[in-house]
Amino acid sequence: MLSIVSPNQTRGPKPLVIICALFFIFGFVTWANGTLIPFFKLSFGLSDIQAFLVTFASYMAYFFLSLPSSWILKKIGFKNGIILGLFVLGAGSLLFIPAAQTRTFGLFLTGIFVQGAALALLQTASNPYLAIIGPIESAAKRISIAGICNKFAGIIVPFIMGTLFLKNASEIEAKILAATGLKKELLLNDVLGRVNMPYIVLAIIFLLFSLVIKFTDLPEVNVEEDIVDESEGKVVRHQSIFQFPHLFLGAFCIFVYVAAEVMAGDIIGVYGKALGISADISKYFTSLTLGGMLVGYIIGIIAIPKYISQQFALRVCAILGLIFTIAAYLTSGYTSVIFIALLGLANSLMWPAIFPLGISHLGRFTKTGSAIMVMGIAGGAVWPLLYAYIKDHLHLDFQLSYFITVMPCYLYILYFAVKGHKVGLNIK
Repeated sequence: MLSIVSPNQTRGPKPLVIICALFFIFGFVTWANGTLIPFFKLSFGLSDIQAFLVTFASYMAYFFLSLPSSWILKKIGFKNGIILGLFVLGAGSLLFIPAAQTRTFGLFLTGIFVQGAALALLQTASNPYLAIIGPIESAAKRISIAGICNKFAGIIVPFIMGTLFLKNASEIEAKILAATGLKKELLLNDVLGRVNMPYIVLAIIFLLFSLVIKFTDLPEVNVEEDIVDESEGKVVRHQSIFQFPHLFLGAFCIFVYVAAEVMAGDIIGVYGKALGISADISKYFTSLTLGGMLVGYIIGIIAIPKYISQQFALRVCAILGLIFTIAAYLTSGYTSVIFIALLGLANSLMWPAIFPLGISHLGRFTKTGSAIMVMGIAGGAVWPLLYAYIKDHLHLDFQLSYFITVMPCYLYILYFAVKGHKVGLNIK
């Protein structure tokens, strides 16, 4: 069995409170951008593939910037990294203003990519912090607590941002389609102008929170240098990150997990609309998915590790994901939507379990390993485009396309829960 030498664990509620606040911000920005998918379809007349570039721009930033984020954190430290991330997040939000004024979809995507870059830095800092400030066996519980803050933000986003962006969406869509010339231009300008005030307010909030962190005594966390192999009774010093295959299997598990989460959260509105449900109703479906995740987090806080291990929780969640995906395909209407929403429950304990399992036993490679894990968030960029391609270009039924896209994700997650997290480690 492997264990960590001399853990420098930071106790007390303050670090957890700060990280929970950050997770609320992550959730609000991520799911607010999710509400932009139907909003941009309305404003620019986009296809599904074009509209899903919103998620592509947001999540692909993690792939390109997670490792640079790890380097930045090593240079300036955890606290300064958070402050820098919040400034960049505000800058990305402010790019929405000229994008709306010029009606430039590409500039919107640039702003979303900049936000994603900031979130990559913030996530690379915060996730290992949650894992390290206490016993690794209970990391899923701490991540679940932060996850409640994250998903609570996601639950309220459709009611705040969705109402602002998509108020009377069906009526406005009909007017835009019927209008021509100057009248159409004025309608489009009015619709896109809705993003100005919300994102200015968000930028101000990010700046104020960075000042709070600046004057808060938030300790640094130093990860341990070595790994002890207790079965051999000696210190094992690993020379390369590539000596930890379970890390890369975990990163790919994060990839397919985030893909499944985005398909259940961001795409559920498009899915509901394809079933013939009004946009004025389907814009709230994301809240159903996130409500399911919230229930799962509460279960995780109560049950892990007192009653079940995080590995067992991951197995159960993967099996539920398979069951709900099959049920969504075999049903129709609101029943099918409910099963998509229940995928939120299945997804709830996946990140809290996958992340600590992936970075366990890394010692001095923990920060780099965390960055590699965070790179897996790029799954949220790829999978919606894959779904849209299968549906639109292979001309398959949208429910069958959803089934084909999501089912392999849960199969791999089940593999990682059963065997993948132990590959290369001397554990049973």
